Amino acid sequence: MCFSTTASFGASAILAIVGIASLKKVQTSSQLMFALIPIIFSIQQLTEAFVWISLTNPNYRHCQHIPIYIFVFFAQVLWTLWVPLSFFLIEKNIKRKSILLGLVAIGSAISIFHFYNLIFFNVNAAITPFHIFYDLDFPLRNNLIMESLYLICIIIPPLISSIKRTSMLGILLSASFLITKLYFNDYIISVWCFFAALISVLVLLIMKELKEKDLLIKLPNTTEKNEKH
Repeated sequence: MCFSTTASFGASAILAIVGIASLKKVQTSSQLMFALIPIIFSIQQLTEAFVWISLTNPNYRHCQHIPIYIFVFFAQVLWTLWVPLSFFLIEKNIKRKSILLGLVAIGSAISIFHFYNLIFFNVNAAITPFHIFYDLDFPLRNNLIMESLYLICIIIPPLISSIKRTSMLGILLSASFLITKLYFNDYIISVWCFFAALISVLVLLIMKELKEKDLLIKLPNTTEKNEKH
């Protein structure tokens, strides 16, 4: 989270609870990656809490790069692959699934590129009032094409998914990005992750509906078997 150590720990705790509840709704292995999204955000926000601690407490400055690099790994490497792949796995519509597969390919390329940058280029962070500024010395850091491809991999999958309510995820992610870009551009990595983490609570609602739908599909089959006996 972007405002304080306490806020980051609080967000992490809430998301962990939501994530555990989401995992309990999993009916098939294909739903697992999607259900894990709040848990991953919980870990990411917990990591940023340690970024706050390491940047504000001189006793921990010697190890501050560990949480910084982990947080940036989540933000720049993990999500561009995880989001499209998780939607690809739960999608049933063949046409939409093929589009999502293309987004998985794009997301994979971006993840590999950012992972390379994370290894070979400098990553630093600094605190300004109420926000953490992540200074990434990456090639193409402010490149419009790279930024657009990154956004496409995160925002488009929920918008094109045939699963009910996922479009709300895409709409809220788009709106939160625009707000962050307009008002918190210098802190976009931290602040947008904060918004996205809050939005991920909708995953629980979607998982609940998926479970209910699966149960409705199974009920007729169960009834038929009982009638035969």
